[in-house]
Amino acid sequence: MDYMGVRVGRGDSESLPNEALQRIISTLANKNDEIQNFVDTLHHTLKGVQENSSNILSELDEEFDSLYSILDEVKESMINCIKQEQARKSQELQSQISQCNNALENSEELLEFATRSLDIKEPEEFSKAARQIKDRVTMASAFRLSLKPKVSDNMTHLMVDFSQERQMLQTLKFLPVPKAPEIDPVECLVADNSVTVAWRMPEEDNKIDHFVLEHRKTNFDGLPRVKDERCWEIIDNIKGTEYTLSGLKFDSKYMNFRVRACNKAVAGEYSDPVTLETKALNFNLDNSSSHLNLKVEDTCVEWDPTGGKGQESKIKGKENKGSVHVTSLKKHTRSGTPSPKRTSVGSRPPAVRGSRDRFTGESYTVLGDTAIESGQHYWEVKAQKDCKSYSVGVAYKTLGKFDQLGKTNTSWCIHVNNWLQNTFAAKHNNKVKALDVTVPEKIGVFCDFDGGQLSFYDANSKQLLYSFKTKFTQPVLPGFMFRRKKNQ
Repeated sequence: MDYMGVRVGRGDSESLPNEALQRIISTLANKNDEIQNFVDTLHHTLKGVQENSSNILSELDEEFDSLYSILDEVKESMINCIKQEQARKSQELQSQISQCNNALENSEELLEFATRSLDIKEPEEFSKAARQIKDRVTMASAFRLSLKPKVSDNMTHLMVDFSQERQMLQTLKFLPVPKAPEIDPVECLVADNSVTVAWRMPEEDNKIDHFVLEHRKTNFDGLPRVKDERCWEIIDNIKGTEYTLSGLKFDSKYMNFRVRACNKAVAGEYSDPVTLETKALNFNLDNSSSHLNLKVEDTCVEWDPTGGKGQESKIKGKENKGSVHVTSLKKHTRSGTPSPKRTSVGSRPPAVRGSRDRFTGESYTVLGDTAIESGQHYWEVKAQKDCKSYSVGVAYKTLGKFDQLGKTNTSWCIHVNNWLQNTFAAKHNNKVKALDVTVPEKIGVFCDFDGGQLSFYDANSKQLLYSFKTKFTQPVLPGFMFRRKKNQ
């Protein structure tokens, strides 16, 4: 029968060798782990569906409440307009009615007086009454009134037609969710202490406002796992389709990345997660093979004229008073070599000072404890201000115990000398090339073993200081050397 990708014949279990059975057990265990991880992922997704649905319902209620509130405000404003217009017209008409009533009262009184005057028999009195009536009629308000309403009862100018708005409301629907971006691993760059992640949209979407990038470190290749994983770290409000994380410490084998697009109202689905390898080669300085007058601990080396018998007279701040870090770089078509920030190496127990007779005489040299045999690597070196003379570079393992960096065909370096006059030079095979540049605070070393290139940079400004072109025939080690004054 076929089970979990392993074919087992009936009656063959007794004839199976131990190794074959172990392979079957291993295959079953791996498949069980894979299924369990998938089940965990499904449970995690189910929980996410429930939580996200609840959140979306709450947001929908908030949006409609906001819409209702706006409609209520608009309605109240329109009602106030109607009431104000009603009050204005009513006041005008009431004023006209009052004026007309007064005029009508005066006119009726004058009419009654005129009617009584018709009964006067005496011509002189009649003539007097007639003149009074005439004068009063001339001045009567009834004849000065406008018998046209100042306002009409028409209120149609305040009528509304919400047919378009009603159609708009009827077309309310969920905002189109941005599609999931696609991370392009080819365009992603893992370089030194930084990772550049690049992505693209499957189709153009001019409503996208920004992107959200999430990342986390992991020691598992492939898709992210739910159990025993670190939390995602979020970088929000990214306007472009590329982002560089710098100042990282590659203390895990891989990093997971995912990204999603957001418009003004909603975030889209995450992209398929991408796992990028962050393989880093962290080296310590080789305490057992350095010159006896150098005090070496992990990534720090100091001058110790007592040969390890005392530490009171040490010179502080020699090379790399801090950290040295080597990081593999992925080959990439982009021009130039990144020069990231320094990343500290995790502390290790101090090496035991043993019989250190590899470098003697004037070769105050110390090498790294990890060889570079292929690929691209980068590390940085920082010397404190009172460090007067030192060299930084690489050397073959076969560097002689009396040899100094740069004076043989098995070593390459740049040398800084601040004793009497400041000199800065590149050295190889006892040939010196003076460098007309300022000595940087931190020196970055980039070794492309396969490409035969050794370059030195100002680690802060990324300015190229000098570059050797060669063909490495043996593994190389990071190398550092001091020169002391004759009276020390």
